[in-house]
Amino acid sequence: MGSVKVILNRELASYFATPVAYIFIIIFLVLSGIFTFYLGHFFERAQADLSSFFNFIPWLYLVLVPAVAMRLWSEERRSGTIELLMTLPISTGKIVLAKFLAAWLFIGLALLLTFPIWLSVNYLGEPDNGVILAGYIGAWFMSGGFLAIGSCLSATTKNQIIAFILTLVVCFLMIVSGFPIVQDVLSGWAPLWLVDGFANLSFLTHFDAISRGVIDLRDFVYFLVLIAAWLYATVLVIDMKKAD
Repeated sequence: MGSVKVILNRELASYFATPVAYIFIIIFLVLSGIFTFYLGHFFERAQADLSSFFNFIPWLYLVLVPAVAMRLWSEERRSGTIELLMTLPISTGKIVLAKFLAAWLFIGLALLLTFPIWLSVNYLGEPDNGVILAGYIGAWFMSGGFLAIGSCLSATTKNQIIAFILTLVVCFLMIVSGFPIVQDVLSGWAPLWLVDGFANLSFLTHFDAISRGVIDLRDFVYFLVLIAAWLYATVLVIDMKKAD
């Protein structure tokens, strides 16, 4: 795994080589605060919790995570550096894993820097910090799901804007598949097992349970399987592109 660590460190350092990473983090923190305290009506609800933060974070991810994911492979293909990367004495799978982990850690750092919101809630009241911690862990795992999807779709094109739009659309569908309106439409003609299957594909179905402090191993397995499947798909796409 030494080679994975080398690429991971290279990728992670590249995020902070330009102002883009700092701009992303600032935007993420500002929007998190706005969604939590203003749009989430934190003070009107008079409850010491971060439910408003966790209610909005999937939608925040929907825009910001594809912005990170779109450059994972599209930029490598556009600039031609992917050919150099593929000549390294390391498998495609390890390269995909290293680049994904670097991006996942970067998003994790942005999430971690929202800790002043957590401190503010503790200052204003007595929240259940165990539930909040579970929500943060669930949010990080969910970001990994968004990012793995973006990694695969980024590998399909040289155009970062196309990669961004494709990732946004697929992730949006992965969110709304559990919505009651979607379930009502499906239940009109689809068998129950298919309706339940669509609901279980939704990010929100699994994240909402974790953010409420309900720790079920199946929810974490869902995110891990989702990440693994899309990263494997990324490897297949890259290998097919090499064969062209």
